[in-house]
Amino acid sequence: VKDGMTISFHHAFRNGDVLLNRVVDLCAEFRIKNLRLFPSAMFPCHEPVIEHIKKGVVNRIEGSMNGPVGEAVSHGIMDYPGVLRSHGNRYRTVEAGEVHIDVAFIAAPTADEYGNANGIYGPTPCGPLIYSKVDSLYADRVIVVTNNLVDYPAFPMTISQTDVDHVVIEDNIGDTKGILSGTLRITRSPRRLKIARTVVDVIRASGCFKDGFNFQAGAGGISLAVTKYLGEAMEEEDIVGGFGMGGGTKYLVDILKKGRVRCLLEGQCFDEEAIKSLRENPRHVIVDPSFYANYNSRGNAIYKEDVAFLGATEVDTKFNVNVNTHSDGLLLHGIGGHQDVASGAKICIITAPLLRDRIPVIVKDVTTVTAPGETIDVVVTDVGIAVNPRRKDLLEKLKAADLDLRDIKELQEEAYDIAGEPEKPKTTDKIIAVIQYRDGSVIDIVKEVKE
Repeated sequence: VKDGMTISFHHAFRNGDVLLNRVVDLCAEFRIKNLRLFPSAMFPCHEPVIEHIKKGVVNRIEGSMNGPVGEAVSHGIMDYPGVLRSHGNRYRTVEAGEVHIDVAFIAAPTADEYGNANGIYGPTPCGPLIYSKVDSLYADRVIVVTNNLVDYPAFPMTISQTDVDHVVIEDNIGDTKGILSGTLRITRSPRRLKIARTVVDVIRASGCFKDGFNFQAGAGGISLAVTKYLGEAMEEEDIVGGFGMGGGTKYLVDILKKGRVRCLLEGQCFDEEAIKSLRENPRHVIVDPSFYANYNSRGNAIYKEDVAFLGATEVDTKFNVNVNTHSDGLLLHGIGGHQDVASGAKICIITAPLLRDRIPVIVKDVTTVTAPGETIDVVVTDVGIAVNPRRKDLLEKLKAADLDLRDIKELQEEAYDIAGEPEKPKTTDKIIAVIQYRDGSVIDIVKEVKE
């Protein structure tokens, strides 16, 4: 690793990752400067990177920044704007040569001496290593770091020996307890559980709820509850779906075990039950982000999805969705697969409370556009359902089911009547991050927030 290089990492350990911090610490010891980090995502555990940014070890980050790093970048500490991409777009970007990776570091819970590696076996399984697949294919140097070196060959081979230059043995590559972060726990709030049940009512009334339907579940607390209730509804009506997608959770695994879907397609796991299922059930299938959502590929799984339910930090009256910043303008979340799924699914449902911590979630204009309004079909809140006027077909079906339909402008006005209009963030002219759309175009920018 030399000055100015691009180094990459996967995020399968989520908030339990240790490899990124370890590598950047070593780069600092060797007085390497101006690195571009290209992780698939960063989490609160990566807070030590902030000091390396201040000291010039890191001057660019292209990847999702969840938590303290995103907040620090929001206040202008980095020389270059960050770049946020969806999972599918990250794969597309590397494949297209728009980002060149000099060295890819791949934390692997199981590997052999040739570098065949996977994330579902070993003492610290983290789920698929599939976000590093494109890194292994296109990086100049690929380094697999494992705490579990096994006899050749290690299988299944998510990462192949044909693409690996070095294998390094380390005692600690990540803490599996960090995989289950705060956003990945099912909600207990009665109001939010009401939203989850309403989403299932919408799906039942939409016309897509029948044998063979394919769906994708989001990772927020409401979406986990939807997954649970959807599985119960499938049992009640004796429906067998085609495929389900996650990230994998015990709620999706339960649907698979009960024979309510033919298979699960998996890119990442959010709990131990999902990882165990990948080991034991051949109908639980690992797929890479290109198969899932690469805009340039010949086929995306998202285009076969009938319905998806996802979260948001804000939704506006034009149905634009923000998942990256909060109303205060701070960059605290990544894109994940949000844009990809919203674009591909035949019906994309956003779950959102009217207010969050007494701050309106349904607003006149989102602080940051992550997913454009034309890709969003329904917004389900705790006080009613808004249907995008583009979807007259859906509106008629939900009316026929006598669901509680509201105009989205009414929802926004109700939120403002209760909590007042949120103040716009106080920003400078400095651009601290660029939000790319799934085809690589720029959909929005994020400006520095004043202290």
